[in-house]
Amino acid sequence: MTDWNATDMTFIDISMEASRTYIFHDVELTIDNPTHLHVSESGGHRIRTADGLGHYIVPGFCAIEWMPKEGQPTFVA
Repeated sequence: MTDWNATDMTFIDISMEASRTYIFHDVELTIDNPTHLHVSESGGHRIRTADGLGHYIVPGFCAIEWMPKEGQPTFVA
């Protein structure tokens, strides 16, 4: 556990992503500089960004797009 994660949730490192975009039926949400991701049993995504901001993405998105940072792999998990 790290000082920013005071839960028993396991986060994976996605710091190689420059951004990730969640696509819903009528809106897109882009998160810049994501660093960590937890996917809950319900399908919700908890994301931490480089500036320490936390995001919760509700289940029900249609697709996810992400852009890796230059020189980083596209798929890591």
